[in-house]
Amino acid sequence: MDRDGPGTRISPEAARLGSRAVMLAVLSGFAMACVDGSVPGGSSAGDGTAGGARTGLLPVESADATAGDASGLAARVTARLDGLPARTSLYARHLPSGREIAIRADEPMNALSVIKIPVMVLAYRDAEAGTLDLDERYRIRPEDLRRGSGLLQTFAPGLEPTWRDLITQMIITSDNTATDIMIARLGQERVNEMLSEFGYEQTRLRATTGDLFRRVWVMADPANEALSHREVFERGFPSDPEASARTFRFEGDPEEWLGSITAREIAGLLAQIHNADIASRASSDEMIDVLERQFYSTRLPRYIRFRASVAHKTGDWPPYAGNDVGILYYEGGPTVIAVFTNQNTGDFIELESTLGRIAEDIVNSWR
Repeated sequence: MDRDGPGTRISPEAARLGSRAVMLAVLSGFAMACVDGSVPGGSSAGDGTAGGARTGLLPVESADATAGDASGLAARVTARLDGLPARTSLYARHLPSGREIAIRADEPMNALSVIKIPVMVLAYRDAEAGTLDLDERYRIRPEDLRRGSGLLQTFAPGLEPTWRDLITQMIITSDNTATDIMIARLGQERVNEMLSEFGYEQTRLRATTGDLFRRVWVMADPANEALSHREVFERGFPSDPEASARTFRFEGDPEEWLGSITAREIAGLLAQIHNADIASRASSDEMIDVLERQFYSTRLPRYIRFRASVAHKTGDWPPYAGNDVGILYYEGGPTVIAVFTNQNTGDFIELESTLGRIAEDIVNSWR
């Protein structure tokens, strides 16, 4: 279906969407995301207008959701978010009308696996430039394997997926093995250079997942600095009595984040993908299709999966952090939305449900 139009993406595809939603509901039982963090607290507030043209979010007159929405959508969303015992931020924008909600949207947050979206974008741009053949195969080595989310770690070394396969697994199962292979192929600094070129000042890829997991062991004992990636993989994660408290501090320390991000900036990048502003229409459609195949549907899609198609990426370190960002395609949409919850001290299931209710509120109101 043509995404250059209003972007509803469901009228001619209702049957396909329903079956996909059932599949995602079944698959949502798989394990989840990666790693990252922030600090507790934060008062409710709406902040500012959208960013400039370079970030895909043009300023729009009367973009104040509170004044323009008689149903009190902004107040309801703010109350839901501020009801969580966590550090939170949100940005949502209804692309057809420009209506927006911004709650601490410019505060740097722990990206967790959401930072994998820019890695995907660079891969497709390199493919268009002829410097990456998406159908070329890579042989996975023992030292490539990573713990945390993803399925590739469950296979014996020697598997030979294509670069396209690796990108897909990096997104839909948040595969950390695939992520570090792609970062090594593309270059961490090149990801950040691309983000800077797009005008994003706060969104940065700060580490690989392998380096991040080594740091978890270093916090337990500085002597672990010498561990190889393979040794870290074989050890898994610390399980001593102090491990949980250390992990919470680790998740909240910006110096230890996998990536730094703001809700407004990643929503801008999603809008650019939707509009095919940063890659060809064909590449942008393929990226959206990958995002729509996301296995984990317990947050944004939770209450809307049978009436909306959600192209999204999660990022989490349960129970301390659970993020979800995406494009909601529905009759009257689409809407880009980014919700970050770091340093959570409450029930993680309630956190996920809250994100689902926020998406439901927006789909019900913005048409």
